[in-house]
Amino acid sequence: AVLACALLFPMVLGEDCPSPCSCWSLGQAWGTRVDCSRRGLAALPTLPRLTRSLHLHNNSLASIPAGALDRLGHLQELELGDNPWHCDCHILYLKLWLEDFSVPELTRLRCASPAHLRMKPLGQLSGNDLGVCTRLLPTKCLQFFWRDLTLIAGMLITFILVAWALKLSKKLVCQLILRGWRLRRNFPKTQ
Repeated sequence: AVLACALLFPMVLGEDCPSPCSCWSLGQAWGTRVDCSRRGLAALPTLPRLTRSLHLHNNSLASIPAGALDRLGHLQELELGDNPWHCDCHILYLKLWLEDFSVPELTRLRCASPAHLRMKPLGQLSGNDLGVCTRLLPTKCLQFFWRDLTLIAGMLITFILVAWALKLSKKLVCQLILRGWRLRRNFPKTQ
């Protein structure tokens, strides 16, 4: 009932809503419905963080910048159809993001260009289709890569130091046993 009231009597959120779009509050706990469809958008506007429903269909979007959708943690509904998606390295972020978010939406999107990929579903793109990409991963992925690499290097160094310490301690124990044995041999037993 509350959702129906929110849709029938939308509350416009002017300060958070991108200027070409229309926004309605779905209630404080439910977030915001953002309708940017049929606005001729060539670039993705800055979206409210609490966007729950996002409509971007029937625009002129060719790609989505890497990381642009990552902060939309409340997003549950997304419409991206009828945009002229340009399927090169810049589309990779959207493809990977949609693989996690909405496989049905991914299968509905089709490439508009380049010519050899025209009408190919975005979900069927492979690395060969995209050509040589110099930067395939979004910035956040690269941050995780360097963090993980540092952790692995730290673990490897720790393992080497522990192995070296064990080897050294084994050598010291052997030397102490030999010295103890020599000392016992040199002192005659007294009865």
